[in-house]
Amino acid sequence: MKIKKDIEKFSNDYEVSINFDYSLKNHNWFNIGGKTKVFFKAETLNDLSKFMKLFGKKINFFSLGAGSNILVKDSGFDGVTIKLGKSFSNISLLNDETIVAGSAALDHKVSNFAKNNGIGGLEFLSCIPGSIGGGIRMNSGCYGTEFKDVLLSVQVIDNNGNIYTIPASKINFEYRKNDLSKDLIFLSASLKGQKKIQKDVEEKINLLKRKKIKTQPSQIKTGGSTFKNPKNQTQKKVWELINEIIPKNKMFGDAAISDKHSNFFVNKKNATYDQMKQLIDFVCIKIEKETGIKLELEIEIVG
Repeated sequence: MKIKKDIEKFSNDYEVSINFDYSLKNHNWFNIGGKTKVFFKAETLNDLSKFMKLFGKKINFFSLGAGSNILVKDSGFDGVTIKLGKSFSNISLLNDETIVAGSAALDHKVSNFAKNNGIGGLEFLSCIPGSIGGGIRMNSGCYGTEFKDVLLSVQVIDNNGNIYTIPASKINFEYRKNDLSKDLIFLSASLKGQKKIQKDVEEKINLLKRKKIKTQPSQIKTGGSTFKNPKNQTQKKVWELINEIIPKNKMFGDAAISDKHSNFFVNKKNATYDQMKQLIDFVCIKIEKETGIKLELEIEIVG
């Protein structure tokens, strides 16, 4: 990168955590991928703001959350990967029905915080394997509730280093996406629930968790749902299409289809990006040939 020396100087001058040619393999759930040219872990908003003011318009950057829904190319990412530190994972009460959560806060921790404070409506977060920032970016959801249903506002920083708040009413949400610019890094979000008895919230969380355990793989190298379900509600779900059309034992190297949920692809051991992409492409081509349905990726490819 042309501005590598400038970033090195920034790292030394401000004593911030920046690594060069840094592996992303251990920072995503697939456990796949190469190196990023620069890895910047922003521990404070002040550090992030200074970095974005200096370099935000000059770099290609990617904001990394929990890494639960990304597939990184073996060639890596030719840019700056920005990871938010612990100070961006704080969770607090705004009032007795509203939670403010840092974008690095894990979804299930926000759900537990809501439960402990007698707030319902956020139980679905207990089953989403990611962070608040990633959930907003994808409009993640499960069991009938999505982020758009509970989001009041999101605080962001843009590539000029400007910090501001965007009300949810100004965001156009669709299934697993929204119209917010990729040049924005999410800092925190205000989430609206409803006052409920703590025991009732806990029971609903446990019910959703039991559903998830029965139907989805856990404790394995996976990126969650690989494809979005078809927009046409009369069409079958992706897992049904894969079950009917794709052999369960179909593999490319160590890239395989989960035995528990066929829309979850897994890294059995040492799968490469190319092997996982081969499996994805094989499924897409086969299903389109058989049904005419063009599948759309839910996971994000980085690189």
